[in-house]
Amino acid sequence: MAAVHLRIGDLVWGKLGRYPPWPGKIVSPPKDLKKPRGKKCHFVKFFGTEDHAWIKVEQLKPYHPHKEEMIKINKGKRFQQAVDAVEDYLKKAKGKEQNSEGKGDSKGKKASNKPLKILEEDDEDLSALKDPSEKPASSMEPISKRLKIIEEVTGSTSIQAADSTAINGSITPTDKRIGFLGLGLMGSGIVSNLLKMGHVVTVWNRTAEKCDLFIQEGARLGRTPAEVASMCDITFSCVSDPKAARDLVLGPSGVLQGIRPGKCYIEMSTVDPETITELSQVITSRGGRFLEAPVAGSQQLSNDGMLVILAAGDRTVYEDCSSCFQAMGKTSFFLGEAGNAARMMLILNMVQGSFMATIAEGLTLAQATGQSQQTFLDILCQGQMASTFVDQKCQNILQGNFKPDYYLKHIQKDLRLAISMGDMANHPTPMAAAANEVYKRAKALDQSDNDISAVYRAYIH
Repeated sequence: MAAVHLRIGDLVWGKLGRYPPWPGKIVSPPKDLKKPRGKKCHFVKFFGTEDHAWIKVEQLKPYHPHKEEMIKINKGKRFQQAVDAVEDYLKKAKGKEQNSEGKGDSKGKKASNKPLKILEEDDEDLSALKDPSEKPASSMEPISKRLKIIEEVTGSTSIQAADSTAINGSITPTDKRIGFLGLGLMGSGIVSNLLKMGHVVTVWNRTAEKCDLFIQEGARLGRTPAEVASMCDITFSCVSDPKAARDLVLGPSGVLQGIRPGKCYIEMSTVDPETITELSQVITSRGGRFLEAPVAGSQQLSNDGMLVILAAGDRTVYEDCSSCFQAMGKTSFFLGEAGNAARMMLILNMVQGSFMATIAEGLTLAQATGQSQQTFLDILCQGQMASTFVDQKCQNILQGNFKPDYYLKHIQKDLRLAISMGDMANHPTPMAAAANEVYKRAKALDQSDNDISAVYRAYIH
């Protein structure tokens, strides 16, 4: 983009990295957030999100002259919502100006000839674009304080990145050496974002060939889990199930052999609380520090650095990992003692899996009763259940595209573990149990390695 002359208050299109230009407004930066040295840039607050960042002047364009051009080349619901937010903002700003002029005329005063005021960051109309629960100053603290702490009634705490971190290059990476074990659908995106944000990462994967791409991107190669844990200050693991998680720690050349006093181990796999308790005990018995941090999301969200991280265990490890969590996710929550994150993750995935099975059931019932499946989807996406998840999964089904974004076999595993957790708590889970049977049928139809939306095929065979 060509350099332009802009000032505070101007509406712009700003480009960050590989992401498309996004509508925003140049605002005054917080007093304690310094401009990057040697760069001509403006501080931009983006519409339709909580994102803000220093953007180089050559990556900015004025909003109005380039509006039509940008709308033609950019698609997607989030983008359209951001454009709508700008237009609503302009209408409100114009309404305020007209009201102000009207009051002046009623008193016999000459109407102002000043140009339309562009509202400042703390004005009412711009603040309406933000999350109402967000404190005005908390999302614009310096890098050393770029975390928003929210104490909840339950006693849990969330650390939320001040920006959607995959599109903000201003994260200061920890100087600790990071290890990562497991380069599957989720792990690959996480490692990619850690590297992009400047972390020093050593990788290991059971299938060694998967490491090659990350070595080319700057990662180091560990020969065994034990070697990675020994070489690194903080080691993350993200594997498929409880058995794989245990084997990685307790097996031959496993993580436990590389643990020394002060070493940190973070289990990101979605497993049962009992597995977490066992792993926590063996790691801490060697003087290590343990944190569980399963992630809510999909392959796409992992690639985009927009995961939600649920953490529990050693709070100091959670704080040491803040730059890592900012790189891989949009929000992270600290839920207390080890095991709580596993419980919460299983509940979330139980709901997601049951919901997906219900959507598939609705689509097949529509077809069986002579209704248009596309019309069913169109109606669904205009109602209260409208979401990116519903739209994407239904489109996958209608197109017959079941490329995995989250493996069907993994959601069935999560349902099974959630049902077992319910049994141990003497709490009924009949909806999850019914959904689990549908996924088991889909697995019997060789859908295990397809996306969770392939549960649809359990209803048509």
